[in-house]
Amino acid sequence: MSTFSRISRRTALTSLTGLSVAALMPGQPPRARAAGEMPGMDADGSCAGTQGSGNIAPLPGPPRKLTIAWNETALCVAAIPVAREKGFFARYNLDVDYVNFGGATDQLLEALSTGKADAAPGMALRWLKPLQQGFDVKLVGGLHAGCMYMLVPPGSAIRQLTDLRGKTVGVTDIGGPDRNFFGIRLKQAGVDPETEVQWRQYPADLLPLALQRGDVQVITDSDPFTYVQKRQFGLVEIDNNMKDAWAHAACCVIGLRGSLIRNDPQVAAAVTRAILDAGAWLACNPDEAGRIFKPYAPRVSAEDLAQMIRIEGHHHQSVGPKFHDEIVQYANALKDIGVFRPSLDSARYANRVTQDLFST
Repeated sequence: MSTFSRISRRTALTSLTGLSVAALMPGQPPRARAAGEMPGMDADGSCAGTQGSGNIAPLPGPPRKLTIAWNETALCVAAIPVAREKGFFARYNLDVDYVNFGGATDQLLEALSTGKADAAPGMALRWLKPLQQGFDVKLVGGLHAGCMYMLVPPGSAIRQLTDLRGKTVGVTDIGGPDRNFFGIRLKQAGVDPETEVQWRQYPADLLPLALQRGDVQVITDSDPFTYVQKRQFGLVEIDNNMKDAWAHAACCVIGLRGSLIRNDPQVAAAVTRAILDAGAWLACNPDEAGRIFKPYAPRVSAEDLAQMIRIEGHHHQSVGPKFHDEIVQYANALKDIGVFRPSLDSARYANRVTQDLFST
């Protein structure tokens, strides 16, 4: 096995604050969207260039102030700074403040429930179990598909999921989304993730060291850490969440406080559409999106950030019945690996935790 040099989470990604607010993008007449079509993309998923505001009109009156909680170190939610930098929030007459939130999911959902924040992006597999506790939070759309990876050292005999029997996998969180997702993938491949595979938790910067020492044979995480570590240490990707049916399922979702949806449905729809618009623009403009996110990742080049965006599933977004069905898909898979009880009614659960803001 090759010798690894150590890289820390702080070294790989040091967050900064204060993206500037750009002027509103040059106006173009809105174009009608077909049912289910996401903004900024043609029906086949290809880029459609600069998009209009579609069927959501700007809010009347003075700009509506909102607070979005997000994790500044997470490239998968780059649509949040893009939405402000490129004027998508302003387009819908929204004045948005950001709160950098890196705490536990329960705390984030509590912040949304109690009105300390109005909206937040997050990973579906991190939110779905805590949402069983009855937080007043609704999932309103899928922001993008995959950004999680399973990696092995160069020269490893492990080449596919069935090779993981008897092996140990390093993760950053035993209850995290990558642990749950690759547990699902192993179960689908015929490997019991509870009895045939061991899981060990490490800080992200120590995962390559754990590989070097032989404490684990496989590691999982998400960008930008996996991208940086894969290149630095020559790691080999054996699986990700952009394969098979999961390529068409939202990895990152948008959540809103329930009281915002009930009391101000137009505001709820506007902020959701602004974030989705920004995510679609990001998928079509990865180079500029990488430059926009660069202040949050000063030790990663804008070119590398753009390449990560290209690799990830930012072309996929979902709302309404399609998004509901994706949550059902996740709930069924989580039942298979014991995260949800077998008796859970997945469709009923999805009905409770999702909200369609755009049905007519």
